[in-house]
Amino acid sequence: MFEDLIYFIRDLYGTDGFIPLHSPRFIGNEKKYLLKTIDSTYVSSIGEYVDLFENSTAEYTGAKYAIATVNGTAALHISLKLVGVENNSEVITQSLTFIATCNAIRYCGATPVLLDVDRATLGLSAKSLKLFLDEYGEVREDGNCWNKVSNKKIAACLPMHTFGIPVELDAIKQICDQYNIPLVEDAAESLGSRYKDKHTGIYGKTAAISFNGNKIITTGGGGIILTNDEQLNRRARHITTTAKIPHNGYFFEHDEIGFNYRLPNLNAALGVAQLEVLPAYVKDKRKLAKQYHKWGDEHGLQFVKELKHSKSNYWMNTVVTQNKKQRDVMLKIMNENKIMTRPAWVPMHKLEINQDCYFGNMTNTEWLFDRLVNIPSSTRGI
Repeated sequence: MFEDLIYFIRDLYGTDGFIPLHSPRFIGNEKKYLLKTIDSTYVSSIGEYVDLFENSTAEYTGAKYAIATVNGTAALHISLKLVGVENNSEVITQSLTFIATCNAIRYCGATPVLLDVDRATLGLSAKSLKLFLDEYGEVREDGNCWNKVSNKKIAACLPMHTFGIPVELDAIKQICDQYNIPLVEDAAESLGSRYKDKHTGIYGKTAAISFNGNKIITTGGGGIILTNDEQLNRRARHITTTAKIPHNGYFFEHDEIGFNYRLPNLNAALGVAQLEVLPAYVKDKRKLAKQYHKWGDEHGLQFVKELKHSKSNYWMNTVVTQNKKQRDVMLKIMNENKIMTRPAWVPMHKLEINQDCYFGNMTNTEWLFDRLVNIPSSTRGI
């Protein structure tokens, strides 16, 4: 089977050489905008392309505000901080995720609470969330939800749209609202994905998107915070710019601990050009996914597919093998034949650094970890 898949992938990408998992493409105005930025000398965090990149991202996603940062992890860190995640609090998230999700929680001095995922979406399970909160959650007189056992405030819920597949946002948001827990979306991988009638990242109080080199579009490094709250927008801009107080004099003054997290104009110029071709990239990646799914149906190979009420960007096309043995065979054969593939991340509850975290039943997480394989998903000729 996997030998046939190798031939199929080579035909899709039209090469007998090495095929990466996901490589960036630069087919538009990238060089033009970069040269214009260099000529302007505004190459740091002040410049016309930073504003244009933020405005264009907000327009594309439907968010009222977008705040550009140096990377997706920084965007996630500030997204959590904005909703009140602080030292000695807890943040509910999923175990099947990239380490940046938990790292951002730790940056705030908080502790991750690791829950199981749905097999269909690969993202946080609404059922697991409800079971946990019904047992441990308690809304107290201060209006916050507290963990009755740890006696820590549950300051946020942080689902991640794994490989671009939207989680069940309605169900998760309903549970969060019931327990007065702010919803923050880790939309790092889901630019171009939609849940029902809205883009991912719009359902929560805040959200973070990544523009790393391996994402659907890239600024080299880079991220963005999305929010519809004007007050959170102002605060995000303030603390990501070292919390500097505006003034007319010569002296630099700062009113709190801030972060040097703003995206440079050079990176933003790259991002503006990439955003111009994003609709074409999403269309091509969805076409690629459809081709993979058709081949899989004909050859008995299962793929992760979007639910009927969502629209995925299919950032990473993902195979669900029959078992761990078949997963490992696939990884070996494909990579030996220069078709890059990789397994899912080691679940967060299995990492030594997270053994201080609460984690519940992980049946789906461990089942998926034993079976998931990402295969080449780069955009092709457009």
